[in-house]
Amino acid sequence: MTFLTRLTVAIVASFLLGSGALAQVTESRCLAIAQAAPKIVPVAYIRVQEGLESPVAEEVTIRFVGHSTFLITSPEGVTIATDYNGYAGPGVIPRVITMNHAHTSHYTDAPDPRIEYVLRGWDAAGGKAVHHLQIGDVLIRNVTTDIRTFGGLREADGNSIFIFEIANLCIGHVGHLHHVLATEDLNFLGQLDVVMVPVDGSMTMSQDAMVETLKVVKARLILPMHYFGAATLNRFLLRLGEDFEVELSGLPEITVSTQTLPPSPKVLVLPGF
Repeated sequence: MTFLTRLTVAIVASFLLGSGALAQVTESRCLAIAQAAPKIVPVAYIRVQEGLESPVAEEVTIRFVGHSTFLITSPEGVTIATDYNGYAGPGVIPRVITMNHAHTSHYTDAPDPRIEYVLRGWDAAGGKAVHHLQIGDVLIRNVTTDIRTFGGLREADGNSIFIFEIANLCIGHVGHLHHVLATEDLNFLGQLDVVMVPVDGSMTMSQDAMVETLKVVKARLILPMHYFGAATLNRFLLRLGEDFEVELSGLPEITVSTQTLPPSPKVLVLPGF
């Protein structure tokens, strides 16, 4: 199946299957940049004419709640909790939640009824979960991947990489990724600016494989998650080599825009594991 055919199928399927929301056909900036030839220059690097002020970029706030859950807040106030297991912070009821099927720490069968959009990364009836919808100023898409069960069996399409396109940023959360991404997966992801990745090295994928994946994905801001403690995190950071800048943040939250993205790949460790 060609890329364009697959994209068309995904959009059509989101209408037919539904996801608790009215899906809208919205073009993906991530895919447009990845497909462009020559490559489009990111907004933050376009030279402004002398005497003209650079426009202020809209900002996205990302808070690490813990484990694999981040709370993302768009400029219009759309709140999204990733790999939601019933908790997104004290008193927080997000508007949107995404979930994955690997373990109960990454999903809940009883989400709060006040949550408006519940997006499961797997299809309980079998087949692939398909999401492509616009919620306020956020476009949400997914790319499914396989997972291993506790018994060592393979569950096809049990995990989704969710992509959130907000304020001209392409933010990817890879969920409980268990295998190296195929070329087709990478094509469908598009060019990511920010990516959230599990670095435990055992329950998901090896740390060496994750480092190689990051080199291929080429996101400029990398947020580790699912690292359980300092020892596991330090082993991952030692494997990065000289290809990535590393910063340890004292705060669990970052505000990012097209103008504040680092110029080269940077790993930013938010406390909380």
